[in-house]
Amino acid sequence: MRPTYLLWSAFILGIGFAARVGAEDRAERVRKDLEEITAGGRWIYNDLEKGFEEARKSGKPLLVVIRCIPCEACRGFDEQVASFDKRVQQLLERFVRVRIPQSNGLDLSLFQFDYDLSFYAFFLNADRTIYGRFGTRSTQEDKTGEVSIGAFREAMAEVLKLHEKYAEVKGSLKAKRGPAPRFVAPEEYPALKGKYKSTLDYQGKVVQSCIHCHQIRDSERLIHRSARQPIPDPVLYPWPLPEVFGLHLDPHRRAAVERVKKGSVAEKSGFREGDELVALEGQPLISIADVQWVLHGAGDGGELKASVRRGAEELALKIPLRPGWRKRSDISWRVTTWELRRMGSGGLLLEDLPAEDRRKAGLGEDRLALRVEHAGEYGEHAVAKNAGFRKGDIIIALDGRTGRLRETDFLAYSLQQKLPGDRLQLTVLRGGEKKELSFPLQ
Repeated sequence: MRPTYLLWSAFILGIGFAARVGAEDRAERVRKDLEEITAGGRWIYNDLEKGFEEARKSGKPLLVVIRCIPCEACRGFDEQVASFDKRVQQLLERFVRVRIPQSNGLDLSLFQFDYDLSFYAFFLNADRTIYGRFGTRSTQEDKTGEVSIGAFREAMAEVLKLHEKYAEVKGSLKAKRGPAPRFVAPEEYPALKGKYKSTLDYQGKVVQSCIHCHQIRDSERLIHRSARQPIPDPVLYPWPLPEVFGLHLDPHRRAAVERVKKGSVAEKSGFREGDELVALEGQPLISIADVQWVLHGAGDGGELKASVRRGAEELALKIPLRPGWRKRSDISWRVTTWELRRMGSGGLLLEDLPAEDRRKAGLGEDRLALRVEHAGEYGEHAVAKNAGFRKGDIIIALDGRTGRLRETDFLAYSLQQKLPGDRLQLTVLRGGEKKELSFPLQ
């Protein structure tokens, strides 16, 4: 079973002794972070305006780390950065450093990022111009996932180059800042309003007082769902990885191509292994997150212009944006997919049936075959379980559709083609026998 699902189901529901002990451990971790980082004197703690003031006085660029302290993902990487790992120490000293341990009160006009992540970094000029972002997919299995000190070091070095020629590059940085947000701070979202303040309650229930980054995205999606609207592609498939084009970037580098999928859009566009991405849509790139930022804001058509360094050459390549290109994204790894499962699959955690199991079940490679890895047991996450679904069931038809689908595609169908209250009609295999089941969408 996926560790992300277990972690967040326990956290959100807060059930049982283990959950209570876990909450106590997380509270201790939050308070300890405040104490230790403040005592170290290397970071400005949770005071962004002080950071900007110091950046103006010193002439240094600003590094702002946004970190969800209780979260396990990226914990090891965060500790390396916070403690001035020797591999990045000299570079860190050339920045004004601010650490923000909460989403409460976050300026959403400035800090627009992948809210599924528990570690994220912004590099800024004292005038609030964004040089770039750092932070990409991470997992519970590997506490650093696809972020690395090597890539962070290269990102910082690139930011310092941009800072030295700021007057020259400032115009190219304008698009690094996003459009006006729907709400100025997370606690203003309808789903969060009145439940949270702009500060943490360090003297009380500090963990419960914290808005976690993923709650921002959950709240955004709920606006559409509550209005009985399909969740739009940019909201359902946020921050696409370049893998949607068959372009795999090296997690240990700034923005370098590790491999290109054969026959992919990236290969047809001229990308090659070893290429370094210098700019995308005119924006200088300091990290994989910068690539994702451009993709996140891209339209459903046209093309993206890329500047690529190949050896001593600098090439201009173009990536076509065919309609529906975002749908190639995989969102199953995201923490916020927990909430999507509540709304779209009745609390089922689904996995595409492996080839050998397909053979044993007599199901072809092009056939829908999603195995139930877990059926939620509590509240609205138990809708499918209460309708008769069980762990091990293999879904072979969805509203009469039998073509192969990922869990991502299953959820997209439920959340874009159906509305709350509609029912899903499913055919499952259980012990070799077919069963017809259905449940209402939340």
